[in-house]
Amino acid sequence: MAGAARTRRNAPPREEVLAAAMDMIAERGLEKLTMAALGREVGMSSGHLLYYFHSKDELLLRTLEWSEGRLGAERGRLLTRNAPARERLAAYVDLYVPDGHRDPHWTLWLEVWNRSQNADDDARTRQAAIEGAWHRDLVALIAEGVSRGEFREVDADRFATRVRALLDGFSIHVAIGLRGTDREQVLAHVGEFIAETLLAPGEAGAASP
Repeated sequence: MAGAARTRRNAPPREEVLAAAMDMIAERGLEKLTMAALGREVGMSSGHLLYYFHSKDELLLRTLEWSEGRLGAERGRLLTRNAPARERLAAYVDLYVPDGHRDPHWTLWLEVWNRSQNADDDARTRQAAIEGAWHRDLVALIAEGVSRGEFREVDADRFATRVRALLDGFSIHVAIGLRGTDREQVLAHVGEFIAETLLAPGEAGAASP
């Protein structure tokens, strides 16, 4: 054999790349996430990353899908446990609302939303799938609570749409660090709204503060 044998570093699994991208967003902010910086983090060239992801928009969307997959598993665990519907609804809200200013998942969501103005149909469909998963789980939970008498007789789909609009608005305030709006205040506002509009008489007093 002529010459020394070369060792070739295998490209890391895509999940490792996506996890590294999320870590970079959490630690350094979205503005520091470039193909070159991510490549250095995982030992790949920016050209190699572009081969896999084609564009930064696609990298961000896939990172969001990966992060949502983890949240979806956690959401499923919380919503299928043996507990009153109102307690599981509180857990859903707690999982939905950002941890605080510059929450990496919400930072990523806001960037993907912003870029979606020029996104193609495939990207929009994938974004809608993420939104749809949160919505379907909430509709099912509300419908269950209504059937058990924990919640008032409401149209589960319409009520879920309004709750998620409320959560989105408040969550954006928390994620961007709007003064006067923090996570605890948001959870209190949403809790009051649910107690006043959804919980059946007698259940509101039993709800967690």
